[in-house]
Amino acid sequence: MPAKPVADFLKARAVFAGLPAEEIAALAAVAREDRYSAREYLFAEGDAPAWFWLVRAGRVKILRQARDGKEVVLELLGPGEPFGGVAALEGRPYPASAQAMEASTVVRIPPEPIAALARRHPAIVSELMRMLGRRLRGAHETVTSLATDPVETRLAARLIRLAEEEGVPDARGIVLPFRLTRQTLADMTGTTVETTIRIVSRWLQKGVLDEEDGRLIVPSVEVLRELDNPEAR
Repeated sequence: MPAKPVADFLKARAVFAGLPAEEIAALAAVAREDRYSAREYLFAEGDAPAWFWLVRAGRVKILRQARDGKEVVLELLGPGEPFGGVAALEGRPYPASAQAMEASTVVRIPPEPIAALARRHPAIVSELMRMLGRRLRGAHETVTSLATDPVETRLAARLIRLAEEEGVPDARGIVLPFRLTRQTLADMTGTTVETTIRIVSRWLQKGVLDEEDGRLIVPSVEVLRELDNPEAR
């Protein structure tokens, strides 16, 4: 990939906003672009932090393995979102695995230039910490929900979060802009795919959800909120 498109891509990212053009150009010169097939792993939990990553196209899921061996999806990352940054800056192993949810393109940068850049421009670290804080809050909510909530409540809460953070409003409600398999939804809520299929099928029949071309549609977030809050029923 030519260096200028990489530079344009990096310049548009919040984590690099405001950097001088020469700094962006230096990063672009050492960056690599790679394509991954659906379900292909970019790295595994515990791997050495060889790269700082950004999603250019497609979607990447961040997951960890639970004690019972099941995979739990912590985050779904879309175009423009960075990951692996804190591990790269601190030189610690990746705390989770990254897997392409669909055919995806990523830009990766060696950790040494990122660390040097962060020393010259501390705002990069501040932006990474802000993003990490948001993701940690989400991960904490996920873990708490797994420990305390029934499956239907967990599914409703996850769909609400996806709708609010990534959904596209239209006349039908809020459309999730990517195909979300029942297996991925099960992994995001710590349940089996069979249970997820059963609950989602019931919600589709009742109109709690719609689906078109593999994309879920939330006609009313408020209806899902009632499912997320059994006491309100």
